[in-house]
Amino acid sequence: MHISSQFDSGNIEVLDASDPGDIRLSIRNDAGDEHKQWFHFRAVGGKDQPCVFRIVNAKDCSYPKAWEGYQAVVSADREEWVRVETEYVDGELIIRHTPLTDSIWVAYFAPYTREQHRDLVAQCQSAGARLEVLGTTLDGEDLDLLTIGEGPLPVWVIARQHPGESMAEWWMDGFLGRLLDPDDALTRRCLELATFYVVPNMNPDGSRRGHLRVNAVGANLNREWHEPTLERSPEVKLVRDRMDQTGVGLCLDVHGDEELPYNFISGAEGVPSWSEAREAVQTRFEVAYEVANPDFQRVHGYGRTAPGQANMSMCTNQVAERFPGSLAMTLEMPFKDNDNAPDALFGWSPERCSLLGATALNAMIAVFGELG
Repeated sequence: MHISSQFDSGNIEVLDASDPGDIRLSIRNDAGDEHKQWFHFRAVGGKDQPCVFRIVNAKDCSYPKAWEGYQAVVSADREEWVRVETEYVDGELIIRHTPLTDSIWVAYFAPYTREQHRDLVAQCQSAGARLEVLGTTLDGEDLDLLTIGEGPLPVWVIARQHPGESMAEWWMDGFLGRLLDPDDALTRRCLELATFYVVPNMNPDGSRRGHLRVNAVGANLNREWHEPTLERSPEVKLVRDRMDQTGVGLCLDVHGDEELPYNFISGAEGVPSWSEAREAVQTRFEVAYEVANPDFQRVHGYGRTAPGQANMSMCTNQVAERFPGSLAMTLEMPFKDNDNAPDALFGWSPERCSLLGATALNAMIAVFGELG
């Protein structure tokens, strides 16, 4: 059997692939060697054979508890990704699957590649979005900003600070698709009220390299917002500087969570300027989101940060304090299934991510009149 990962977002090291029933693999470290968990590889030559893929260093990954209850995804055509039998035993992640084709692709979550990103940006531009390159990353990738609408309220939506959280760009796919739909009456009203500044992928380098958490030099972008530099975290520096120019009325930072099997909001209640009024606005946003899409829920999450104890190096906290009167939030989605509405075949899927993105506009418009 031949196994490879020398492609966009690929990550695996082959220890032994001589026996399809006992393939031994290892996940490669991110730059900086602090993190690893994302995997994405191609396996050729296993058609009609019961294959067992053993990721032997699963216990050494960034979130080993996340493997409990997790199922890997497999695709033959790189369009439909299905969940397959997966278990975490004695520190190894064991994936079992009998391919029906010569070649299959195996991943932590359905990938959203750089080519898909370029297609998305091109489609958005064709539909009327204004495209700007804020600057380049340390690997020389473009950092794309899409601007949509002419309304007075500045709304920033960013995704994939952590590159392995590919569900965040699937969310963007649905969000941008609806935001650029001229036949959607709610969209038209949103664009009268707000101007949307959208960064579909904050971490192009890490995405292409197959990282879980960091950029090309090992910087966790969501811990760089207090003092970003062009030498270490240009992605954050470029976006934060542009935010300072436009102002921020609402900011949504879209992520994925390895351990929790739910969709939820994490807020900025720990920042010094937090108030009951801002708490009420966030609650209205969450309630509206839950009504618009029951895949979102308000019961499970990270819990509250104590007053004054916010980590100001994180996007949501930095933006909430930097722009008085704004509402800044982090949206988390699962790598696993949504336990409130499980799907045995697909789990939490690209399609459901996209629908959650599309319905975010219902939640946003519910609070636009209270921001700015």
